[in-house]
Amino acid sequence: MEPEEREDRTPLLKESQLGAVRACCSARYNLALLAFFGFFLLYALRVNLSVALVDMVEPNASLAKNTTFHVCPEHSSTINVPRNTTGKKYPWDADTQGWILGSFFYGYIITQIPGGYLASKIGGKLLLGFGIFGTSVFTLLTPLAADLGVGYLIAVRVLEGLGEGVTFPAMHSMWSSWAPPLERSKLLSISYAGAQMGTVVSLPLSGLICYYMNWVYVFYLFGTLGVLWFFFWMWLVSNKPETHKRISHAEREYILSSLKDQLSTQKSVPWRPILTSIPVWAIVVAHFSYNWTFYTLLTLLPTYMKEILRFNAEENGFLSALPYFGCWLCIILSGQIADHLRETQSFSTVYVRKCFTLIGMIGPAMFLVAAGFIGCNYELAVAFVTISTTLGGFCTSGYSINHLDIAPSYAGILLGITNSFATIPGMVGPVIAKVLTHNNTVGEWQTVFYIAASINVFGAIFFALFASGEVQDWAVSSYHFHRN
Repeated sequence: MEPEEREDRTPLLKESQLGAVRACCSARYNLALLAFFGFFLLYALRVNLSVALVDMVEPNASLAKNTTFHVCPEHSSTINVPRNTTGKKYPWDADTQGWILGSFFYGYIITQIPGGYLASKIGGKLLLGFGIFGTSVFTLLTPLAADLGVGYLIAVRVLEGLGEGVTFPAMHSMWSSWAPPLERSKLLSISYAGAQMGTVVSLPLSGLICYYMNWVYVFYLFGTLGVLWFFFWMWLVSNKPETHKRISHAEREYILSSLKDQLSTQKSVPWRPILTSIPVWAIVVAHFSYNWTFYTLLTLLPTYMKEILRFNAEENGFLSALPYFGCWLCIILSGQIADHLRETQSFSTVYVRKCFTLIGMIGPAMFLVAAGFIGCNYELAVAFVTISTTLGGFCTSGYSINHLDIAPSYAGILLGITNSFATIPGMVGPVIAKVLTHNNTVGEWQTVFYIAASINVFGAIFFALFASGEVQDWAVSSYHFHRN
């Protein structure tokens, strides 16, 4: 029998139970809000280099290998304040820049699965907290590393990746104990939407700092904020509802009762069933495909805005952030819609996950391809890229939280596995895109968009064919007892 045809194991909540445990000021929504700010800073720390790098490189350093043919006319507004030119410049060519941007992910991929495993053993609070703290410290050291040499800068970015690698598996592991099944889309969309808002704020703010001050302050500002967040996180958060000091008795019972029969009490991890599970591989393929487009745009959109559309640094930051603001709105709204559709029993969990993933991957693919064919129409280019990235927000309530649907007890480990594969695009995507755009022509960028769109469509179709929405047999205690 197909998973779609089985009875959904997600327990339904009575209206009286929901009414007795309000969302406002609750411990679980406070956790979502703190996580929101955590992922806000996490992505601010990750993407600020994408903007700063434009200002760190000597204008003529890469002309030999990366000659730009300006098809589009100069497009810049009048800036009354003179540009600050005190920031040090480095002679890094296009290939070197590609390696710098991709180096973060070489560290990021290493700690994914270990992060998920450790979170299942010791809880996600310490891992997530120290992951962001470590990334913040290394961000503060970035200007020094750049001054010492490109090798030092790459090493620092790898170390930042090591710190950030544990964060998403740790958060997924925490939500396996905190998120009632019918509130998963809401709670996770709030917490992970911080990543998009971090991009929204850091891209234009980094552009302004580079333009009016000095690029080194980009790293000092966000690094300091990350250290401050760490202390609030350690003070206010607990791994589980049972150990939270300020949670109400009603909320604790509500969360624990809603998760009953969904969690495993076994200490051993069922590695073989996990690695041979088709629904798990459906998430892997979708995650990999989505991230190819996401990381390519995240790291190279400022360059595309500057070299092709020819916006100045100030405009570059704001217009680079616009797509991620749309994505942030979409994540929040789609999370509410997804849980509403499931809670009212209008649609099964697997149907919601598949539909949202199809919208969130095929939609962006179409508009991304269209963005490569509108030439120098600046408004339309920004609109298409914005719509493409905005629609991607549907995936947060699609494949992105499907780990919790099929195996709540091992959600952190599953995310570690899927995110390991999904980190590969971050490692090779920017390098490939830089290689393909040596001359920075519209045709070369069309090829980059074509590749990303094709991978997106493939991932969406694969997930729609093989995904599941119910707790898998190997993910509950009864399966282990039966096998043993």
